[in-house]
Amino acid sequence: MELIDQFMSFGLTRQESTIYLTLQINGELTGYEVAKLTGISRSNTYNALAGLVDKGAAYIMEGNVTKYTAVAFEEFSNNIIYKLNGIREKIISNLPERKKEADGYITIKGEEHIINKLRNMLNETESRIYISVSSDILDIIREDIQKLIEQNKKVVVLTDSPMGLEGATIYTKDQVGRQVRLIVDSCKVLTGEITDRDFSTCLYSKNQNLVDVFKEMLQNEITLLQLKRKEPDR
Repeated sequence: MELIDQFMSFGLTRQESTIYLTLQINGELTGYEVAKLTGISRSNTYNALAGLVDKGAAYIMEGNVTKYTAVAFEEFSNNIIYKLNGIREKIISNLPERKKEADGYITIKGEEHIINKLRNMLNETESRIYISVSSDILDIIREDIQKLIEQNKKVVVLTDSPMGLEGATIYTKDQVGRQVRLIVDSCKVLTGEITDRDFSTCLYSKNQNLVDVFKEMLQNEITLLQLKRKEPDR
């Protein structure tokens, strides 16, 4: 079922996804064989097969009997991505200029949307970031942070479990839930906590007063962690 849902992310309907997976498993099949294996009515099966062919997810095998075969997923998905990238570039080049972003407060809800915002902020970084996150969230964005390090941008990380990330300044802190604190280039802040998939909430802002408040909070936390490092063992 999870694979079916994932295929649907590439523009296939549920029936098309079910039939696509059936073709992947069984190889070349007639429409009748597909209907028999899936339990989908023959009329819906042929409509879905036509849809798969039209979307580039299946090929028709010509012969005495018409059969269908699935296009390798790597090829099919790459074609979708190439097409979307082309459309994306056209939209970007023709899109009216965006009005300057206000310095207000934006609420971002849901784990997926928060992680996406986190990644986009990291990718937009010009010179430096300060980030305080739990280790499991850090795992999700590890590659994005590694890119910043490779670009010689300043990366300061506060986390509950020291990670590799050679080239970053790492401070170990006690775990406090799945919190998110990110400051980018001293002009953007993202703060909140990812508590569950759908109802997590974070606040994003370019308000300089809020940014300054969180900068001071993180600097104070770093100072305390530095002092803790220097404490002699008892």
